[in-house]
Amino acid sequence: MNSKTTDLDKLRQDIIIQDQLLGRPMTFHTTWGLFSPKAIDAGTHLLLRHLEIRPNEKAIDLGCGYGPLGLAIASSAPGGHCTLVDKDFVAVDYARKNAALNGIQNAEIFLSNGLDQVPGKQTFTLAVTNLPAKTGKEHYYLFFNDIKDRLEPGGRFYVVVITGLRQFIARSFKEVFGNHEKIKQGKRYTVAMAVKQ
Repeated sequence: MNSKTTDLDKLRQDIIIQDQLLGRPMTFHTTWGLFSPKAIDAGTHLLLRHLEIRPNEKAIDLGCGYGPLGLAIASSAPGGHCTLVDKDFVAVDYARKNAALNGIQNAEIFLSNGLDQVPGKQTFTLAVTNLPAKTGKEHYYLFFNDIKDRLEPGGRFYVVVITGLRQFIARSFKEVFGNHEKIKQGKRYTVAMAVKQ
């Protein structure tokens, strides 16, 4: 077997990440082509540091990737539940594997474009997303309105975005939710929240 074949075999192996999320050691398997495959990204860490999670939270993680945000929330809300969704079937497959790997039983993972595959009666007290920077503003508006429809009164929606998008998030949250709170602004990322009135 030549060295090129060996290198390709190595690239096809799962990448294994070990990290502390919300004070718990967690292990994630991931692969090339998914967001932040070598480490939990700084935006996710920032959001988790500034997130309030209640023990019986009914949460949703939109665009879950291989699952760090949603699975950390599920593990911190033992009396609650977290729904994870992603439109990439590879991400969903890894998120399911990572739920099993970390012994998390109060999470379910759907292949879904936004919320279209999430059962219609399901509502949430908390929604989180690590928003991609490269998507259209129309996509954000659809996303935000869909989340607002599914949040219970008093439900919170937290986002982490690159800091360059913070003013757009402030405007669109005020437009869709009627409120906006900047939770934390860093050099690279900003965490913001809106509440369903």
